[in-house]
Amino acid sequence: MKLYGYWRSTAAYRVRIALHLKGIEFESEFVHLVKNGGEQHQADYAAINPNCLVPTLVDGSLSLHQSLAIIDYLEANYTGLSLYPYDANSRAIVQSFALDIACEIHPLNNLRVQQYLTADLQLETQAKSAWVDHWMNVGFSAIEKQLVRSAGCYCFQDQITVADICLVAQVYNAHRFNVDMNAYPYINRVVENCNKLQAFQLALPENQQDAVL
Repeated sequence: MKLYGYWRSTAAYRVRIALHLKGIEFESEFVHLVKNGGEQHQADYAAINPNCLVPTLVDGSLSLHQSLAIIDYLEANYTGLSLYPYDANSRAIVQSFALDIACEIHPLNNLRVQQYLTADLQLETQAKSAWVDHWMNVGFSAIEKQLVRSAGCYCFQDQITVADICLVAQVYNAHRFNVDMNAYPYINRVVENCNKLQAFQLALPENQQDAVL
């Protein structure tokens, strides 16, 4: 199994966490998203993933992109820690929580959006930071309200789920953009608890072989 990713990619970070939580061995293939105009745009990688994004998981003859689809594939086909509750209602709630992060918060601050704001719209650094700060806080405010109702040690009581995977990766991204997280005690507590676990530590961006700090 190969995972094509980049150390600081939020979506690739999610998949690494899932792989480590489930104890699945994998080989990392590094795709530098900035060097040489972005290696994700080169023909050999674009042939694997026409979206020119990371991550891409290759398992035998199967090639998958989109982090949550990859995680669902791992859940369905590999043993180890279950990343979803077993009952259908709770599973749907966890999925909606993960999608709130992966679809509503993350896309507005990922690399290609940042590059468009700078190169095409010619936003200055301060305006671009304000964009990120606004949309992250809109999303995190909603997440915090959900956690007041559902959180235990983790997002949903005391079971690690895909919701925690998405939250940890997004909060890491928020810190990278210097978003003030002091208004979100439930989020911070859950993330702190998750980051005590070895699987989350192994998946940390700075612990990847291609990390440049």
